[in-house]
Amino acid sequence: MIKTDILIIGAGPVGMFAVFEAGLLKLKCHLIDALPQPGGQCSEIYPKKPIYDIPGFPEVMAGELIDNLAEQIKPFEPGYTLGERAETIEKLEDGTFKVVTNKGTEHYAPAVFIAGGLGSFEPRKPPIPSIADFEDKGVEYIIRDPEIYRDKRVVIAGGGDSALDWSIYLADIASEVSLVHRRKEFRGALDSVEKVEELYNAGKINLITDAEVKEIYGTNHVDSVKIKHKEKGEFLKETDHFIPLFGLSPKLGPIGNWGLEIVKNAIVVNNALDYQTNIPGVFAIGDVNTYPGKLKLILCGFHEATIAVQYAYNIINPGKRYVMKYTTVNGVTGFDGETKKAEAAVVKSIG
Repeated sequence: MIKTDILIIGAGPVGMFAVFEAGLLKLKCHLIDALPQPGGQCSEIYPKKPIYDIPGFPEVMAGELIDNLAEQIKPFEPGYTLGERAETIEKLEDGTFKVVTNKGTEHYAPAVFIAGGLGSFEPRKPPIPSIADFEDKGVEYIIRDPEIYRDKRVVIAGGGDSALDWSIYLADIASEVSLVHRRKEFRGALDSVEKVEELYNAGKINLITDAEVKEIYGTNHVDSVKIKHKEKGEFLKETDHFIPLFGLSPKLGPIGNWGLEIVKNAIVVNNALDYQTNIPGVFAIGDVNTYPGKLKLILCGFHEATIAVQYAYNIINPGKRYVMKYTTVNGVTGFDGETKKAEAAVVKSIG
């Protein structure tokens, strides 16, 4: 049984930043995430993807952003329940929420933040008849550990950012990388497209456009795929791994059955005040929520987390007034009692 001030469902960047804002108000947080590590999509899907709209960072890799957030919230000693999915919620007589995961772990808190990004994800699988037979036997929909592909032959299918970014990253790890896309044009960032072209011209990536993978072959593991080219017809390509990266389908999962007001797979919140849902005490922040003018940006999620924490403080400490002070003046004091604070300016007397 776990008790905390704010229970955060979703350990992505917005959920992690909520820990920091809560810590400034001396509120303890615990995070639940179905993934085995914090970071959400930034860690799971595109850790090597650059992000350009984080204030103060002209460019920061998604994985680096998560590392920085983890370091930022370390003084506030958040708790984690990882590799488990929030399954049910119940409001008790004392106003506390009880949230139980799919593995039976019980969590209790007076305020709940849903920060699950776009929800839980299921990979979009290409219509290849035998693909299910090779899952975890050379077919992977998400790259978790790039070292698995060291000195291996890899075929990646897709035309978006993930396919481009991983083709670039694995070019220096795998013995051979082949990128297959059904069109000549890619949907990813221009710099990624240009980098793939450079690697192709340098002979570090096989670029196969106007083509699709139609079949997978092997005994106990993938050993080749059949590629159908628009002009050249069908041919076999030997490979150790086939990685179709066609994106993920977002689903709210069990949260969709909690009685929340939902529009188009997103949770409606009161953005005019506190980002609270139709259930008092339950907030939704980040990409999982919706309201007029909503922008699905990490930056906006940070703002929502900050406002939501201020109002959650009133729920957790009814009748207690809190005066918000600048961290530039007070520094940041964690639950360990240590304070991080800028050195005071040297004042020189005159006369």
